[in-house]
Amino acid sequence: MTQTSKSPTNPDENKDLIAYVLPFGLFMLGLAAVGFVQGMAPKENPPFWLAEPVYWIYPLQAILCAAALIWAWKRIDFGAQGGLVLATVVGLGVFFLWVSPQMLFGAAPRTDGFDPTAVGESGTTYWLTVLGRFFRLVIVVPIMEEVFWRGFLMRYLINERFRTVQFGQYTPLSFWVVTLMFGLAHWGPDLIPALLTGAIFGWVTIKTRSLTAVIVCHAVTNLALGIYIMTTKQWGFW
Repeated sequence: MTQTSKSPTNPDENKDLIAYVLPFGLFMLGLAAVGFVQGMAPKENPPFWLAEPVYWIYPLQAILCAAALIWAWKRIDFGAQGGLVLATVVGLGVFFLWVSPQMLFGAAPRTDGFDPTAVGESGTTYWLTVLGRFFRLVIVVPIMEEVFWRGFLMRYLINERFRTVQFGQYTPLSFWVVTLMFGLAHWGPDLIPALLTGAIFGWVTIKTRSLTAVIVCHAVTNLALGIYIMTTKQWGFW
């Protein structure tokens, strides 16, 4: 860290810390639960709910994270106002970054992944699954991730009493550590786009000094990606 400070010691500071970290922690717990449940499945003829737990764990994960965000809302510093036009344009650019290998360079389609037709080709269950997936992708994930990565960690790496750090303040250490960790959190075929995205979202954070703007940027990217997924059936981009 570039500055030193005592760790939070009073109840308000502790509640601030929980508010910024809890939604992300619940989200990561949900991801871990998927692997745990899959490990319980028998090797032969496993029931669907054990073999494919994402179809029920992800909705629960989204609901728990949303509830945590609602509880935390009043403690979150959203920074400056404005920058939404820039955020929207950049968000669309980041979307093209993620899908450019398929759109421009003929990379193999990514058809393996969360396929909502696994619960039915149409009907109530199908549409609830799709709506739940978009709720997670476009609302929960952008808010939860940006509150944690740019709202909390990027400031915490400057000063442990992160609420004393202006949102969008730049230091090389905080910027690049968050960029690297954001990329590593998306380990797999999306590692390089995720690293670039982390740097771009960090730039939007510094440029606008607005948590709202970077959330909108992330949400625009994810909305465009969700529409692309449903149109092309490349479920691997979820």
